Amino acid sequence: MELPAQTFRVTRADLVRYAGASGDFNPIHWSDRVATSVGLPGVIAHGMFTMALVGRAVTEWAGSPDAVVEYGVRFTRPVVVPDDDQGTEIEVTARVREVTEDGLTRLEVTATCLGEKVLSQARATIRSAR
Repeated sequence: MELPAQTFRVTRADLVRYAGASGDFNPIHWSDRVATSVGLPGVIAHGMFTMALVGRAVTEWAGSPDAVVEYGVRFTRPVVVPDDDQGTEIEVTARVREVTEDGLTRLEVTATCLGEKVLSQARATIRSAR
């Protein structure tokens, strides 16, 4: 069973807000000059910001934050955020892998940006609605 896709737009302004909230002011998240000097294709979103957006999708599918029992990912590829008003988009999809007898639903989650997977081994376990 596939769950409905969710899309999140990410702009440079979002990266600035996230940096302020997280305290992660690494210049690869705001300076093209620094990002490209270390071999990146441009400014990239914070990995934990990407993970948080995907977690938001999981929470919405679960129906409430306390219904998320477990959630984990591995970072595969950076989310490059262009310096324009459009930014980029992360699309999050999931399929149900298993529904257990004790009321848990295990999800296989996919997050893509520009058609490329940005996370691997993205999985979540949620409490099924009763």
